[in-house]
Amino acid sequence: MSSPRHSEVDVLVIGAGPAGLMCANALANARINVRIVDKRAAQVMAGQADGISPRTIEVFQSYGIAERLLREGCQVHMAAFYDPSPEGGIRLSRRAPDVTAPTARYPFELALHQGGIESIFLDSMKSLGVEVERSTIPTEIKLSTDEAELADPTSHPVKVTLKHLEEPDEEPHEETVHAKFVLGADGAHSWVRKTFDITMDGEQSNFIWGVLDMVPDTDFPDIRNKCLIHSNNGSCLLVPREADRIRVYMQLADKDVLDPDTGRVVKGKMGPKQLLEVVQQSLGPYTLNPTDDINWWTLYIIGQRVASKFSVKDRVFIAGDACHTHSPKAGQGMNASINDAHNLAWKLAFVIRGWAEMSLLSTVSYYFGITDMIFIAFDKTFSTLFSGKPLTANNVDGVSHQQFLEAFQTFGGFTSGIGVRYSPSVVVTDAHQSLATNLIIGERVPPQKFLRAADAWPHELQDLLSSDFRYKVLVFTGDFDDALQLERIESMVKDMERPESFLMKYTSHMSSKSRFDILTISKGRKEEFDFLKVPSLLRSHWSKVLIDDKDVTGSVGGRGYSSYGVAYEGAIVVVRPDGYVGTIAPLDGVGEINEYFARFLKM
Repeated sequence: MSSPRHSEVDVLVIGAGPAGLMCANALANARINVRIVDKRAAQVMAGQADGISPRTIEVFQSYGIAERLLREGCQVHMAAFYDPSPEGGIRLSRRAPDVTAPTARYPFELALHQGGIESIFLDSMKSLGVEVERSTIPTEIKLSTDEAELADPTSHPVKVTLKHLEEPDEEPHEETVHAKFVLGADGAHSWVRKTFDITMDGEQSNFIWGVLDMVPDTDFPDIRNKCLIHSNNGSCLLVPREADRIRVYMQLADKDVLDPDTGRVVKGKMGPKQLLEVVQQSLGPYTLNPTDDINWWTLYIIGQRVASKFSVKDRVFIAGDACHTHSPKAGQGMNASINDAHNLAWKLAFVIRGWAEMSLLSTVSYYFGITDMIFIAFDKTFSTLFSGKPLTANNVDGVSHQQFLEAFQTFGGFTSGIGVRYSPSVVVTDAHQSLATNLIIGERVPPQKFLRAADAWPHELQDLLSSDFRYKVLVFTGDFDDALQLERIESMVKDMERPESFLMKYTSHMSSKSRFDILTISKGRKEEFDFLKVPSLLRSHWSKVLIDDKDVTGSVGGRGYSSYGVAYEGAIVVVRPDGYVGTIAPLDGVGEINEYFARFLKM
């Protein structure tokens, strides 16, 4: 029998769901040595998660893969609320925007089956030379106990034994991988999480739901809107999907699906035919039938749980369903997973490249913990409302559509992903917020159009904050024609040119991998502004100078400073590689920027 193979890798990702694929794709973009394995022989092709939030679309855009997502997915703009009718059946109570996030660049949700979403990642990864190693399972994982080895970012302290299930007989079926870091993105029943005895804390509700995917034949008028339906027969959630499909979630009675002895859901007690009958009863007087076979179906019990910790010695991480589970009706599970991985990837890349201290990775757990507390609060509230009995004349304590609307509005910024805010940490310094009141420290940079000064071409600022693993330094110079302001700018440039400044200290002239990208955003008119008067330090390329003016049609741009609340005297806004504001300083505050980066960057 052949001896096991041995190999080394920077990051081993276990699990090729949305979290694992997002992380692997991001690290491949960063040119980090990454491998991803999955026990499944083939990718998901139907069902599973399907909702993408406005912020997650922005994240896709930052990696240059949103165009396909927008082309293949179904945009969801409107939500309709139905309640019991006094005449029997249900009736429309109200329609309202599905997304309540004023600064969303994409003011809608997107629905696309998980296989389609995964295909976007898979194709992007493949173009970068990374593919999923399928039919591969981890059988053992060991983490070094040597503190010196754990503290050394160049070491490989994690040893994982992989079993390749489909190797030819003459090849060794086992491989020992020595990894710098491991990500367990292996689902709600995570092998990685269980191996390290990480518990899932929280509670499981008593609400049982079924799910159907189909192409409908129906007279229901809101079939292409998201619908929240309360009926005397139970609740339903209807979500439009790509290719004329819809997804329907329906509330079920315990007796229909639970084993009375174990309390577990038994799929054999109710199949797609019975689930369809439940929906049909809840939708009356409207009719609903599949035009063909049911595409996919499942049963589940709602639960809200969060892992007791999210990493082991900052070497083994868990993400996605491995560390938090939610009810699927708010569409947060996959979005949380993707954003978990987006947050983790840039920090891993900085440490692996030798750009940042290992301490940077401690902020990963901090972020997951804060957002999950909000997730659980929302998910519990929303699930309880949705599963409650409707308000009727005979049930005065029931749930009204107004309560649903209030929940949407209360949590709208969060469910859209737009309102997620990082708390202060080594990478979030809460200072000088008054210099840019609407560029909230800890939140992502909102979309805004500016003109490129050299050619008056309108550009979306978010597109210039791409996920290229560099810090973006936005220098809002104010008006160059103001003598006092020009003096401030020239003084700031001198400070940035000093050897101790962040720009000089952490930039290697021997390397093409700069850690910073400076974008200069000035006031001025396109007909008069001379971009060459901008100091060379603030214009590494002619395309890096922007002005806050309207385009030649007079319809785009011109409100950037006011929209962002930038003060007259200007500001330096530091944007992290994931698009979130890290800190803000005045033009004479380069020393504060130096202190910010000194906390975690390495020379």
